Amino acid sequence: MPIIHTAELTQSYGARKAIESVSLSVESGEILGFLGPNGAGKSTTIRILLGFLKAASGRATILDQDCWTQSATIKRDVGYVPGDVRLYPWLTASRAIKLASKVRGQDLRQNGLELCEIFALEPNLPARKMSRGNRQKLSLLLALAHRPRVLVLDEPTSGLDPIIQVALLDQLRQMSQQGHTVLFSSHTISEVETLCSRVAMIRRGKIVVDQSIESLRAKAPRVVRMQLKSEEVFRSIAWPNSLIQVKQDGVQVEATLVGPSIDFANWLVTQPIVDFSIIPPSLDALFRDYYELNGECEPIPGSSDETQVSEGAT
Repeated sequence: MPIIHTAELTQSYGARKAIESVSLSVESGEILGFLGPNGAGKSTTIRILLGFLKAASGRATILDQDCWTQSATIKRDVGYVPGDVRLYPWLTASRAIKLASKVRGQDLRQNGLELCEIFALEPNLPARKMSRGNRQKLSLLLALAHRPRVLVLDEPTSGLDPIIQVALLDQLRQMSQQGHTVLFSSHTISEVETLCSRVAMIRRGKIVVDQSIESLRAKAPRVVRMQLKSEEVFRSIAWPNSLIQVKQDGVQVEATLVGPSIDFANWLVTQPIVDFSIIPPSLDALFRDYYELNGECEPIPGSSDETQVSEGAT
C-alpha cells in the first residue's frame, strides 16, 4: 500500500487548469522529489493532499485515508511545511513546542529542544524578531518534532543557510531510514538529486517524469574533454556516433557523450588521444529537455544558462 497516493487529480482556478491527471505514489521510507518551477502545480497538489483544497476530480489518499473526507485524522500522522511560512509574532520555539505538545497530546520537549540545537534556533526568540531563515527553522521544528509517519515539505530549504540545509537533509535521511515517508517539493535540482531516490517532475500541471534518480542519470548527457597528440589528427579521427556536438580548440576537443561509457572507453584506447576526462552526468541539461516548449527552453531555477563542468573529473 503506497503511503501517499494520488490518482488522476485535476483542479482548475477559473478557466486555468492548475493540475491535470496528476497520479503519484510514494512508498514507506521513500523520499520523493517533487520537482518543477514556480506555478507548475506543486503547491496545488500539496494543498489537496493536506485537505486544504478539494480536487475537481480524481482521488488522493495518505495512509489509505481520503485526503478530503478524513483530513483531520490524516493530520495526526503528518508533518507539513508550507511554501509561505506565517507565524504568530509572539511565537517562540519554546512556546511552539509547548503548544504542539498540547495539540498532539504528547510531550515534545526533548525532540523540540534537540531540533533547536540542530537548527541553531534560539528557543526564546519571538517570531517578530526572527529572520526569514529562523522562521523557516521554526516551521521545520513544528513539522518534525512529533516524528510524523509522513512529511510533506513545500520548498523547505527556502531561506536556510547552507549549513542548516545540510542538517535538514541529514534529518530527512535518518527519518527515511526509520521508515518515515517524505514528499519533498522543490525547484532546485541539486538538492533533489542529493536527497531523493526518485523524482516526479511536473510541468504546466502535468507529470512529465516519474523515475528513479539513477535511471535519469543514465539518460543525462555527459561532457567529454580530450587532448589530441596534435591539431592535425582531428580530421583523421572517425568520431563514433556516441559523441555529438564535437568541437575543437587547438589540441583540445570537447563533445557530448551519449550511451555507455565503456563503449567510448574501448574506442578511445585505439585513438591518438593523450588525455581525457568525463564530466559526471548533468541532470540540469536533461531536465531542460523536458521543459522545452515550442523550441524554447523554460529556465529552471537552480540551474545556470550553461552547463558547468570541472577539470580533472574522471
